[in-house]
Amino acid sequence: MKRSYTIQSVRRAAAVIKAFSSQSEVLELRAVVDRTRLNKGTAFRMLETLVEVGFLDRVGKQGYRSRLQPVRARHFRIGYASQSNLLPFTGIVTDSLMSAASEAEVDLVVLTNKFSSRLALENAERFIKEKVDLVIDSQINYDVAAQISAQFSDAGIPFIAVDIPHPGAIYFGADNYKAGRLAGRHLARWAIKHWNATADLIMYLGVDAAGPMLNSRLTGMRDGLSEILPESKHIPICHYDTKGGQFDATLDLVRKHLRRRSGQRVLVGAVNDSAALAALQAFREAGRERECGVVGQDASIEARREMRRPSTRLIASVAYFPENYGPQLIKLALEILEKKRVPPAVFMEHEIVTPENVNKIYPNDLWMHPAAG
Repeated sequence: MKRSYTIQSVRRAAAVIKAFSSQSEVLELRAVVDRTRLNKGTAFRMLETLVEVGFLDRVGKQGYRSRLQPVRARHFRIGYASQSNLLPFTGIVTDSLMSAASEAEVDLVVLTNKFSSRLALENAERFIKEKVDLVIDSQINYDVAAQISAQFSDAGIPFIAVDIPHPGAIYFGADNYKAGRLAGRHLARWAIKHWNATADLIMYLGVDAAGPMLNSRLTGMRDGLSEILPESKHIPICHYDTKGGQFDATLDLVRKHLRRRSGQRVLVGAVNDSAALAALQAFREAGRERECGVVGQDASIEARREMRRPSTRLIASVAYFPENYGPQLIKLALEILEKKRVPPAVFMEHEIVTPENVNKIYPNDLWMHPAAG
């Protein structure tokens, strides 16, 4: 039998030190336990010993921070494919991710899927040829999700799917159903207050190519509406596919709808803010803005600007804070590459944003973007 010369206490101490992904990260005891799989008592003694010898600092009452720069054998190369450069939300995610990768000294290979199944498959092949260590993919075409996952699996490349789940990938993004339900409840309360709980039509603006997961925002809206406003179950519904949630495609769809139908009060639930703003623009052009109440998703700067307009009919959006995606994605990617245990899904926080609270949630908008006023 081969004799082992390793010292278990040193291995445990090394595991605790390696639990910190950077010198700026502050971890509490429970986070260290989760990352190292040590029992609570052992982890606590290790942390206190490492503080005593000067390898860690104690932060506040329960936090710890490493004084050691994490050592990596090499720079990791991560492939990132964005949905499109046309969506404001995706642009902020990309900027955030590039900044976080630079700070973590990660090489980021950036491509764009442009809402195209063909390009998404080609980009997957390119990442494999580039021999990246991990892929972060944000692509909405559900019909090629399994193919893309299989390509990365065959190549042995870990895969994080952003916003649209893919088989075998770690999911990162919104809890779409819960976010939609939040918007639906607000839409119902608005209809009760302003329209005496009546409406002639409910219009849902979705992205059918993304499959059921992204459109579960609309399912959540429907359920949130009926929870607060049971009568909504009897209101006629129409559903439009917005071709990726794009502004121009949605504007054309809603313009055509309004030319066919007149004199209706319409509650509009949109899969993102680009579609929500396009619908509002169509009603506004037709001189029928007072006939709609619109909710969106993303709380983009354009939507926040609209919500600051007096008497706007964009009554709410759900914020996902894309500026926080980059650091969280890079942290998750490094944990995967360093063989740490990670959950199968990481959900970002979301919050309802309305004309009444937009300045509270985003107080710096007017300072950063004077035109937003």
